[in-house]
Amino acid sequence: MALQGYILIADDHPLFRMALKQAVMQSFPQATVVEAESIDQLEKTTESNQDFSLLLLDLNMPGAHGFSGLIYLRDRYQDTPLIVVSASEEAHVIYKALEFGANGFIPKSAALDEMVAAIDAICRGERWWPANVMPQQNPLLNDQHRDLAKSIASLTPQQFRVLGMLAEGQLNKQIAYELNVSEATIKAHMTAIFRKLGVRNRTQAVIRLQQLDVEYLPVPGTE
Repeated sequence: MALQGYILIADDHPLFRMALKQAVMQSFPQATVVEAESIDQLEKTTESNQDFSLLLLDLNMPGAHGFSGLIYLRDRYQDTPLIVVSASEEAHVIYKALEFGANGFIPKSAALDEMVAAIDAICRGERWWPANVMPQQNPLLNDQHRDLAKSIASLTPQQFRVLGMLAEGQLNKQIAYELNVSEATIKAHMTAIFRKLGVRNRTQAVIRLQQLDVEYLPVPGTE
């Protein structure tokens, strides 16, 4: 498969980005790799590059909140192969990443040849996850998780960025300064965010976002 165009690698570790880039270029030497090392960079990159052929995403980048980055990317690139790469290799994390829309899951402990094989398989239309993880028969996500994912996906890129900064404890004036907009604009974003998430205030919005944390979503058999 001669994949061309742009490939996005979103990971905050330079050495691992280099390893992923090496794996990608072995399979698709004609492609152009675009890198992002934070959720903020990821959002800016996706705003300026609309036609990616492959997406590789670390769940735990700066500014990320659980599976929110995956949900954000999956909604905007619904037909693009999306691979989660993560140091969180527990089976329930892998299952949930797949249920939230990932086409495959590559653990960061994987050898280079395993990464290459995984990327090749996913770009052929297959799903891929580590061989030692048995397929999960029953869905792990309930209706509450799915409704929350839809709410997160409905946010505009700027609203998603504001919500992430809100979750990190920044005040309206700090967010406005960092985004180079007025406080009135941030308040308008907040109103829209609260409406879409079905909450009334900042605290409730943060709690809703925390429900997508990897640690928050229950392990099978503990609910």
